[in-house]
Amino acid sequence: MAKPKVLVVGTGFAGFHALKSLEKALPRDAAELIAVNPTDYTLYVPLLPEVAGGSLDPRRVAVPLRSTLKRTRLVLGTATGIDPEARTCSVVDVEGRGRVLEWDRLIVTAGSVTRMLSIPGVGEHALGFKSVPEALYLRDHVLRQIELAEQADDPAERAARATFVVVGAGYTGTELVAQGQRMTAEALRARRGAPGALRPDECRWLLLDMADRVLPGLDPRMSGPARKVLESRGVDVRMKTSVAEVTDTCARLTDGSEIPTRTVVWCVGVRPDPLVEASGLPEERGRIVVDTSLAVRGLDGVYAAGDLAAVPDHYNQGKPTPMTAQHAQRQGALAGRNVAASLGHGQVRRYKHRDLGFVVDLAGMDAVADPLHVPLRGVPAKIVARGYHLLAMPGNRVRVAAEWIADLLSGRQVVQFGLVPREGVRLSDADRPGNRVVKAGS
Repeated sequence: MAKPKVLVVGTGFAGFHALKSLEKALPRDAAELIAVNPTDYTLYVPLLPEVAGGSLDPRRVAVPLRSTLKRTRLVLGTATGIDPEARTCSVVDVEGRGRVLEWDRLIVTAGSVTRMLSIPGVGEHALGFKSVPEALYLRDHVLRQIELAEQADDPAERAARATFVVVGAGYTGTELVAQGQRMTAEALRARRGAPGALRPDECRWLLLDMADRVLPGLDPRMSGPARKVLESRGVDVRMKTSVAEVTDTCARLTDGSEIPTRTVVWCVGVRPDPLVEASGLPEERGRIVVDTSLAVRGLDGVYAAGDLAAVPDHYNQGKPTPMTAQHAQRQGALAGRNVAASLGHGQVRRYKHRDLGFVVDLAGMDAVADPLHVPLRGVPAKIVARGYHLLAMPGNRVRVAAEWIADLLSGRQVVQFGLVPREGVRLSDADRPGNRVVKAGS
């Protein structure tokens, strides 16, 4: 008889760890493992700000699938639809060709896409930040604006090009503005004394959010120290403020002010992948409804985990777990074990996980963290942050540690390559099928 086919859609945190669990729990001939993803790597999203800031090579955050999942067949493509009755999954491959994959067990871990709001000009003029191409483009764009500012004869243009606006003061936005400010400071330091060089006070970074504090989703004891670090470096932090309109030359804010700029980065948040809607799976606010074993309610053989799954939180009165890497990783691993159990290998278990705390790297020797909910700042928090990432990464640990040491000893390399065109990172393209799983962080 043919081996049962286990299909995993998306190889972010949840999908990757689901496949690792399946490879460990299932005997070699027990099932055929198949993964659908448009790239041959899993992306460690938490370190993307360091890629944008020039302190990490982009290859360090991209863990190759073929060398880490040796029993899994990878299909390069994007899932566009699921038929639970026929037990099939529609896929568009990287060359735009359609195909249909059959499955006996399905784990949906397609993750999330950038959350867009109906704000004029955001889709056309703001930059996204959830993928390697976006991080690379942003790094090059910021350095290019510094050079163009120094070449500008018009003082207004010079000031606008040297102004950078980040919208969203959550985990990603806060880390990004910290890394970006550090990178531009080093770039200006390297140009010191050159004709037309920008002074440090001419380069502005702004962080905006409608919340009343930085890092609104994390422990309040992390917010104050994080904001203090940013403001000590000259970052203009504006709470209860966001963009009302974005053009190619300015950002109009909700408080009525206008910020002349050529750079607006959108870090407002994420929403579940549109695959959920397209497939008609049972959902709640865009997330697939599952029970505590991660099985989709009412559908035999279908499981979901990560950002697009509404997993009941045992420690929060059964409310859906938040969209975090901690939950996605552990849900993916459990989904893999429970699928193996459904094939006769192991026992079904229920999902229970209490947050272990969070880390926020603020570049240099600054960070905030609350391991086991004990608040830390400065060097102790930095050590915890780096240790956490090295433990959580599914690969490339030695290379990442080596680059951190090199960055500490010799400083970051501030150089632009111009490899990614602007057309590939527009927010208006966020829902295109080819972009969905690439940007998924689950």
